[in-house]
Amino acid sequence: MGVYPYEEVKIYDEKKRNNCISRCKEKGIVMPTFAQQKNPDLIPDKIKAKVKDLGPWDAEVMNLFRVTWKNNEKTGLYGDVNFFEIPKSITGVDARIIGLVGKPFPTGAHKVGATYGCLAPRMVTGQFDPVTQKAVWPSTGNYCRGGAFVASLLACDSVAILPEEMSQERFDWLKEIGAEIFATPGCESNVKEIFDKCHELNSERGDDIVIFNQFDEFGNPMWHYEVTGAAIEEVFNNLDGKRNSLFSFCSATGSAGTLGAGEYLKKVFPTMKIAASEALQCPTLLNNGFGGHRIEGIGDKHVPFVHNARNTDFVVAIDDEKCMNLIRLFNDSKGHEYLTSIGVSQDVIGKLNLLGISGVSNMLTAIKMAKYNECTSDDVIFTVFTDSMELYGSRIEELNAAKGQYTTEQAAIDYHSYLKNLATDNMMECGYAERKRIHNLKYFTWVEQQGREVEELNAQWYDHIDYFDERLTIADKYDKLIEEFNEKTGLLVEM
Repeated sequence: MGVYPYEEVKIYDEKKRNNCISRCKEKGIVMPTFAQQKNPDLIPDKIKAKVKDLGPWDAEVMNLFRVTWKNNEKTGLYGDVNFFEIPKSITGVDARIIGLVGKPFPTGAHKVGATYGCLAPRMVTGQFDPVTQKAVWPSTGNYCRGGAFVASLLACDSVAILPEEMSQERFDWLKEIGAEIFATPGCESNVKEIFDKCHELNSERGDDIVIFNQFDEFGNPMWHYEVTGAAIEEVFNNLDGKRNSLFSFCSATGSAGTLGAGEYLKKVFPTMKIAASEALQCPTLLNNGFGGHRIEGIGDKHVPFVHNARNTDFVVAIDDEKCMNLIRLFNDSKGHEYLTSIGVSQDVIGKLNLLGISGVSNMLTAIKMAKYNECTSDDVIFTVFTDSMELYGSRIEELNAAKGQYTTEQAAIDYHSYLKNLATDNMMECGYAERKRIHNLKYFTWVEQQGREVEELNAQWYDHIDYFDERLTIADKYDKLIEEFNEKTGLLVEM
């Protein structure tokens, strides 16, 4: 079979591109390259001077240069990659479990990177016109927040689509940023309803909108391949210890964008295992299951088109009840009191709020991987803490209202039930048959419902190396167009 053709990295529409250039010149917008997001040392000093005094949530154009894992909240500029190593006193395992921390990103979540990876290439190639079109961000939460933020900074109007049962903080923030909002029926796992709304808008508005569907937009995993994968490699290479082995990268499936980092890491560390996790209440990858769940940020009931099933080594299902109990343990004063009593340091306790609900799920996935594979202290397992509890205060209030105020007794129960005695149930080690089954599930969503071609689906399986390389390893080509675009605006010279 030949590799299924992919859109070239070229200029498609000069008029749209010129409209983008004019709009950016008018609004003082300079676009960062992906290389600069990976390594902020490449950012010109005159831009750093403008970034330094901005808060990461400020809707200011120069905050596009804060779309990086290296924001330093103390200095106001950049430093090393932001990460948090969860100690054995929490995990109960010998393996080193390390999560990149998403909180310092603009909007408090790493999804802004994925949205930039989708929107910026369309602008510099003339495939999106901010003068005549709106950017549509279908999402289960953070993606539409990130998209609305990035689009606002790039002077583009946005439409946010997300399930009505998402946290109130998400809806409040979207209203503040000025996005047009559609709340679709259901919860975290009701992704088809989001797709249905996209079809409805597309039929109503036609060329007036461009839909950036994170589940089949390769700009999403491309950004994580280029930026997140390199960030993890950098952290690993700087760890102390001579016998470290990068054993695994774990991430909730969600849109499968973050799993793009695993694609990069597999190239550098070929024996590394990729573990894709999901909610036990909606075990689509594990056993073709369905249902609703409470792990916000990881929509289900389908396999994202951008997910490379060939490279999925493990599937891990996490009970959402564990996550909801652990966010209480990690964020309530009674939970802190109990953790202190068993010897967890105050430094660690003070950082546990860096894990939002999906971050807790990712941590549990890493612990289960360590236990199942009998990992030792030489093994390092990486994951991502996509956002923090800053986005879920209302969920804590809801839990307190439903279950009563938290106690040290309940903290002890939660610690021993959901951390100390975490079992290796609801896991699947993927061989050929398991990977093929996961891949085949794409057919029903993407070919039958969304109109993708079966030939492309086959190419993902039979030509998987070339197919995914052609789509994930092209950031440098877009960087050349971004640099040309910035030259056309003339803003760098004027600075």
